[in-house]
Amino acid sequence: MRRKRRNHKPSFKAKVAIAALKGDLTMAEQSEKFDVHPNQITEWKKLLLENADRAFGGDQKPTENSEVKIKELHAKIGRLTMENNFL
Repeated sequence: MRRKRRNHKPSFKAKVAIAALKGDLTMAEQSEKFDVHPNQITEWKKLLLENADRAFGGDQKPTENSEVKIKELHAKIGRLTMENNFL
């Protein structure tokens, strides 16, 4: 009899993937402990390793809003410098 398809929460997937990275247990032990197929554990571990840089902001690029904000701030610095020199 087939088991009903399960959807796991991202926090559970992360927990399993981190446990797989630690390597304290064998794949069979982890599979039994978390009640997940070993192939699924391997897939989650692979995804964690591929996307780990996102956790620390590796893919973030400056947005247009931040560029506009920088230009506005540079203009304000220029105005304040001119006012300061005038006084």
